[in-house]
Amino acid sequence: MRMIDDQYLRTPFFGSRRMTAWLFHYGEHVNRKSVARLMARMGPEAIHAGPRTSTRDPGHMVYPYLLRGLTIDCRDQVWSTDITYILLERGFTYRTAVIDWYSRYVLCWRLSNTLDGRFCLEGLEEALSGGRPAIFNTDQGVQFRAKA
Repeated sequence: MRMIDDQYLRTPFFGSRRMTAWLFHYGEHVNRKSVARLMARMGPEAIHAGPRTSTRDPGHMVYPYLLRGLTIDCRDQVWSTDITYILLERGFTYRTAVIDWYSRYVLCWRLSNTLDGRFCLEGLEEALSGGRPAIFNTDQGVQFRAKA
């Protein structure tokens, strides 16, 4: 249990499978069920994004994908943005970036500790202050489909 606890503090994203492999590497011959039972008793859980982070609102319109078969041959033709999460010691922070597909230049980026759409809108406004794309591509998540 001590080895599990020490390793969990270094790698809190290890679940029972990775913890079992790590223990095997250091000569502790235990099976995954035993490690899972010990981890459940001790309380640590693997840190990962929660379920259902990509559910769609049935009331929102689904827009067509405009980039299929398109040749991108100049800057400011297509911009794109997305959100990713960054694992921290205690939770997550979220980052959005706007990039130009042709030059692969990051036009702007923003960090936020909440997953609301405000930081996405601020990043978009900063990027638009330097130019306008012909096509602005995003996924169809709630942050990008908000009325603002």
